Amino acid sequence: MGRVGVKPKGRVKIEWSANFAYAIGLLASDGCLYNDGRHMSVVSKDKEMIDNFQKALSINYNVGKKAGSASTDKKYFNLQIGDVLFYKFLMGIGLTPAKSKTIGEIKIPSKYFFDFLRGSFDGDGTFYSYWDPRWKSSFMFYTEFISASRKHIDWLRGEIKKRVKINGHITSGGKDGVTYQLKYAKKESLEIIKKMYYNPKVIYLSRKRVKIVKALLIEKRQQKTYS
Repeated sequence: MGRVGVKPKGRVKIEWSANFAYAIGLLASDGCLYNDGRHMSVVSKDKEMIDNFQKALSINYNVGKKAGSASTDKKYFNLQIGDVLFYKFLMGIGLTPAKSKTIGEIKIPSKYFFDFLRGSFDGDGTFYSYWDPRWKSSFMFYTEFISASRKHIDWLRGEIKKRVKINGHITSGGKDGVTYQLKYAKKESLEIIKKMYYNPKVIYLSRKRVKIVKALLIEKRQQKTYS
């Protein structure tokens, strides 16, 4: 017989901060809530992402390995958390089980929006650059946020526009069904990058940050060359 009246104890401290918002961004983009009302997980090939998530929430869980849907090779790191209170909190701000195509607005305090956005970018965003052959010495780069939910992409676009007055544009595609990409070209990317990496001490995924830094160095050299 269970102990009547015993309240569940949360293992995650629920308190908004830059780190906490970053973790919510990772969960919203690359996490999963189970249907049991208690468990959630983050799965990634990149161990640093799992470590960042634990650091952001000040937790220390064992990290397992799991195979992908089309393979038996356990090449993905899997962090699973059991916390009823945190689960209810996540439901209350807009996350749900099977959220990939239904997620919409996430209730984030305005002061931490770009920390959330950095987590979303690290979870399921991308940055790429290239030399455009149509124009001599034209170096281009894009910052991109990806979701299977058009509602979520529309919400992200609206929140970013409200804060930095840029529009971006939305495309769709994907091999495994329709996904939506919210893209920002060079000039607009620079505005987002400044906001997401406003302090060198913020938590971020190194491999994505390195790509951005390399592109910014090339852009800086180009500006010097043609100034």
